[in-house]
This record gives sequence, C-alpha cells and structure tokens, in this order.
Amino acid sequence: MLTLKAAGLLDVDAGEIIRPGILRIEGDRIVGVGGAAEGEVLDLGDVILLPGLMDMEVNLLMGGRGETGLSSSVSDDPALRVLRAVGNSRRTLRAGFTTVRNLGLFVKTGGYLLDVALGKAIDAGWIEGPRIIPAGHAITPTGGHLDPTMFAAFAPNVLNLTIEEGIANGVDEVRKAVRYQIKHGAQLIKICVSGGVMSLTGEPGAQHYSDEELRAIVDEAHRRGLKVAAHTHGADAVKHAVAAGIDCIEHGFLIDDETIELMREAGTWLVPTTGLTDSMDVSKAPPELKAKAAQMFPMARTSVLAAYKAGVKIAVGTDAPAIHHGRNADELVALVARGIPADAVLRAATVAGAELIGVTDRGRLAEGLLADIIAVPGDPLQDITVTRDVRFVMKGGKVFVHK
Repeated sequence: MLTLKAAGLLDVDAGEIIRPGILRIEGDRIVGVGGAAEGEVLDLGDVILLPGLMDMEVNLLMGGRGETGLSSSVSDDPALRVLRAVGNSRRTLRAGFTTVRNLGLFVKTGGYLLDVALGKAIDAGWIEGPRIIPAGHAITPTGGHLDPTMFAAFAPNVLNLTIEEGIANGVDEVRKAVRYQIKHGAQLIKICVSGGVMSLTGEPGAQHYSDEELRAIVDEAHRRGLKVAAHTHGADAVKHAVAAGIDCIEHGFLIDDETIELMREAGTWLVPTTGLTDSMDVSKAPPELKAKAAQMFPMARTSVLAAYKAGVKIAVGTDAPAIHHGRNADELVALVARGIPADAVLRAATVAGAELIGVTDRGRLAEGLLADIIAVPGDPLQDITVTRDVRFVMKGGKVFVHK
C-alpha cells in the first residue's frame, strides 16, 4: 500500500479543499481517503491533490513537433503521425490530463484508426499518455468543415478521402462510415454539422448534413451504444443537431438563448473550447478567415457563460492543438475568465467529463476509484492558474511526474 500526503485535496462535489490531503493507494485504485497513513508514505509537501483532469476534445494525431501546417496533410504518412502523437500524448499526461476524447481524424490514413492504435499502446504501457476515448475518423460531407481539402482549397483529386476515412454523403454512406468506425474500435462518433473558422468556403454557422443524414448517424451510433459528438457553431445548426438526438455539441460559439434552452431541455452537452479564441493566431490567415474569427470569437466568449447560467451540461475541451498539447489547462483558465466559478470549472474538467463518457471509475478522489491523481502548488478554487503548474501525476497508481 502507498499513502500520498499533501497539504490538502479537492472534494469536487462539495467544491472545497479538505486538509490535510491523505490518500491510500493499492494497485490502480484509491482504497482510502483521510485518516492514518499506511504502508509506504510519499510526502508531496505543500501541494493540493486533484483528480486527474479530463479533456473532452483533443486531436493527438495533429499538431506537435515536426508538423508543418497544411503541407503535413499531404506529406505525412500514418506512421509519422503516430510517432508524433507519442510526444503529444506524453505532454498531455504530464500536464495533468489523465483522460481524453480524441475527437476525429481528418487526415489520410488508408482507413486505419490511428487513435485506436495509440490508445492501445498507452493502455499496454508501451508509451506514456492519457486514457483515450477514440472516435476514429470524423464523419463529414464532401466540402464540409472537416474535409481536409477545405483548409487549403486544394485542387480536385488532391487528398481524396474514402467513406472509411470519413467523407460520406447521403444516408447509405453515413451509415457505412459510422459502422466502419465502430467495427475498428471507435468508442464514440464525431461528425461535422456546421462550418467552421478555418475552412475557406462557406458560412461558419451553416448546416452541412441534412436532418435525414443526421438522424441516420445518430441511429447507427445509439443502437450500438455509442454517443455522437458534433462540431457545430451556428445556432440553427445546433437546433437541428439537438433535434436529431446528438449527444454533445463541440464549440457552439454562435448559440443563442433559444438554442441554449433547447440544449438544456434535451440534456445535450456542450464542450465550448473557448480558450482557443485567446490563443489562435489568425494574423497570417487569409482575409476571409480573419473575418470569420472577428465575428465568432467575441460571441464564443459570451455564449459559454450564458449556457452555464442556463444550466447546460458543460465539459472541458481544448481542441488541442488549437491550444498547444500540454497547455490544456489554459482552457480552465479561460472558462474562469469568462465568469464561470472555479469550482464549476473543476467539475467540468473531472466529474462532468466522466459522466459525458459514461464512466463511474474516475473524476473524484474517492475510495474504489482509479488512482488518477495530480497535485498543484496552491488552491485552484482561489487561483485556477495553478492547474498550469502540475507537480505530480499518477495514473492508475503509477507515478509519471514527481517534481
């Protein structure tokens, strides 16, 4: 048995720090909270223990060292992408994020679900990284925001993707695309419902898939017990996504009060990724992209607070590498800056994430749960920025960081 001793620990449900922080660990589980130390004692000093944080929107196969922007879309083969993801995974874990959803490849892979393979390697202990809930390939129509040819306005027949790789049109094709992801290990489905900031053509809020196609995607996923997450910005597109039964809206920058109320009534989740509006550099982007950012980013900074106040269920997501891998805590800082209380933000990064992915074995420092534990040098309820300075990381009872 191992006992962790610290100045305090966070009770995420109560929103308070319990002092001192005593956790007893056996194997990969927490077996005791508070009370006397037993077995080997690891005194972490004047830090606060938190549950491992969760990022509900990352793309570990994109960004990171050696990525060369748009040219990587056509120059990097699947093997190189996985090797680059090893570093991204390590940085994410060492930043205190022990569980992530990898939300949708939109690169040429030959049909391989690289995030599924990455997660298997991490679970086997071959490489360091967070627990991954993989979505496989993002499903998008031809010319949709997550059609990678849109980002550079590639000529016809450059970087053609298959149905298996997520480019799917019409009910039959979207059903096949969903079935393929499930067959090869996806644990949720990621789709594109509206436009976005970084695709060169079309309004960012315009709905891409028809209602019939959306219902078909949801039907296929839900019958197999999988949730559907949807890249969606526009208020009208979000309304159609909610009506189709989509479980989670990614971004939702342009949602209005009516849309927010529909989400609340339906129990639809929001992963707002608001921090990227502070960090994304569009200074060298084409004029049409700058115009989109100028329209959307200010709205993104206010819509998330309106959603929180209305009671919409919110989980933390960064859209990394839109926020650099390893800087995931910037999203927590951004959410507090928007006006959401720190205790609510910490719940969004822990227990809410666990609820969203449908697990009960993590998200709290409680007996019987996985020993996914981090430590920060101060009280995050008083200063959320301490989550940027993680001093200790344990995942499944194994220590990965101890400063």
